[in-house]
Amino acid sequence: MLESEGDLQVVGDARDGAEAIEQARRLSPDVPGLSSFEASRRITRELPGRRVIFLTMYEDEEYLLQCLDAGASGYILKDAPAPRLIGAVRDVNAGRKYLSPQVLGKLVDDFRSRSTSGLARGSTLTPREREVIKMLAEGNSVRQIAAILELSVKTVEAHKFNLMRKLNIHNKAQLVTYAIQKKIVKMPQGA
Repeated sequence: MLESEGDLQVVGDARDGAEAIEQARRLSPDVPGLSSFEASRRITRELPGRRVIFLTMYEDEEYLLQCLDAGASGYILKDAPAPRLIGAVRDVNAGRKYLSPQVLGKLVDDFRSRSTSGLARGSTLTPREREVIKMLAEGNSVRQIAAILELSVKTVEAHKFNLMRKLNIHNKAQLVTYAIQKKIVKMPQGA
């Protein structure tokens, strides 16, 4: 679809974040598209001036915020009509930001809801907190997480404490439920 536009050219395609980074280095695209948060961070850090658009199926606010935190300049849903996708690529290439109208609408509605219900905006998780909650929900112990992330056990325990306080969670079952609801971890097959 993009290649049918006279002013746009697809210069590469990647299956995952690692391949996207390698292709971005080699091909130096104006707007690389990928689905990995870390790949996005590395591309925007290592290739100044390059912009990332997430093409995704998720209309979730937490996912959007994580994409933006990873350096995304654009966020568009996979079911967007061709003119909208092409417009998003052009906007981002011109240095503007682009958010899918459906997601932007949900974000505004959620903001209004939080404002009227008195919920604090502070419930958004940092990338490290998302990493820790994901690993906890997957069944890793604090000691295992510390080893994997190359952090001290005390640091991971502090993250766990802060997560539970921030999310008003009191046990591991609630933590796993939250992680599944927010698509931080996937529901196991057959569950």
